[in-house]
Amino acid sequence: MQQSLAMDEAEVRRAITRIAHEIIEKNKGAEHLALIGIRTRGVPLAKRLAQLIAAFEAVEVPVGALDISMYRDDVRTRQRVVGSTDVPFDVTGRRVVLVDEVFYTGRTIRAAMDAIMDLGRPSVIQLAVLVDRGHRELPIRPDYVGKNLPTSRSEEVEVHLKELDGEDAVLLRKPEGI
Repeated sequence: MQQSLAMDEAEVRRAITRIAHEIIEKNKGAEHLALIGIRTRGVPLAKRLAQLIAAFEAVEVPVGALDISMYRDDVRTRQRVVGSTDVPFDVTGRRVVLVDEVFYTGRTIRAAMDAIMDLGRPSVIQLAVLVDRGHRELPIRPDYVGKNLPTSRSEEVEVHLKELDGEDAVLLRKPEGI
């Protein structure tokens, strides 16, 4: 596979900062806000957003981690390691922002919404993603996007985060000959 850099460390940082500002603006502050990262890379992104929002608004925003393995519509066709969900707050009545690294077909987000509804009834569910690569299969779209990155179905988007990979970068991987 050929690989190219789609976002470097500075671009990732600016995108996350912009998303934090957009979340504050759209929600008219951070009151009743909660961030829930989808395992695995959505969790550190949610924590970074919460830190930025706290710095901008002087309000601590609770952060949770969501495992959606058992909610996926392809659970029977895939071998998945089930992680853990850790949402240490009541989602009922909150403005919940789901956070994930890449938006693709929408199926992960549909599963995440099902998982959240099992935890309670938020007043609003919004979606923040670092990269939107297109190819929706469901009528779901992100509210906050770090970068729109049009791709073909044969390409892969790989997100690296310092917390897990030692660096911040977004790579676009293409099969040879494309």
